[in-house]
Amino acid sequence: MQLGKPSQGVTCKECAARVMETIPLLMRFIRADMRTHSADSLSIPQLRTLAFLKRHPGASLSEVAEHLGVTCATASATTERLVQRHWVQRNDHPQERRRIVLHLTEEGKQLLEQSQEKTRAHIAEILQELTPEQISQIEAGLTLLKNVFEQKEVSSPPG
Repeated sequence: MQLGKPSQGVTCKECAARVMETIPLLMRFIRADMRTHSADSLSIPQLRTLAFLKRHPGASLSEVAEHLGVTCATASATTERLVQRHWVQRNDHPQERRRIVLHLTEEGKQLLEQSQEKTRAHIAEILQELTPEQISQIEAGLTLLKNVFEQKEVSSPPG
C-alpha cells in the first residue's frame, strides 16, 4: 500500500486543510462500519446518541440535539426509539423538575461496545497492511492531535 508522505515544512494552514479532509473521511468510514455491525438496525443518529451518552451520562435532550445538529423534537424522537428498545433510560433531573436526564442502560452500553469493538477490529485489520513505522507515525500524530484539541476544549469550554 502506497501512502502519501508528509512533506517537510508544511504550514499550519496546510495541516489544518489535511485535518479537515481526513477526519470526515474517517468518520464516514467509522459510522458506515458501525452501522453494518448493528444487527438491530440502528440509524447513525441513534449510534451517535448512544456514543454521546456514554461520554456524557446524564446529558439533557437539548445537549443531545446540539451534538447531533438537529432540533430538540428530532432528538426527542431519536431518543424515544432508544428508550423503547431499553437502550436509554430517561429520568427527571433531581433539582430541575422540567429537565430530563438521559443515561445508557447496561443493554445500551453492551450494544454500543460490541459495535465499537467490531469496528476497531476492522480498522486494525486495515492497518495490518502498514509497516510498524507507519503505524507508529499514525499513533503519534493522532495522540498529538487529540492532546491539542483536548487542551483547546478545556481552555475554552463551549458556551
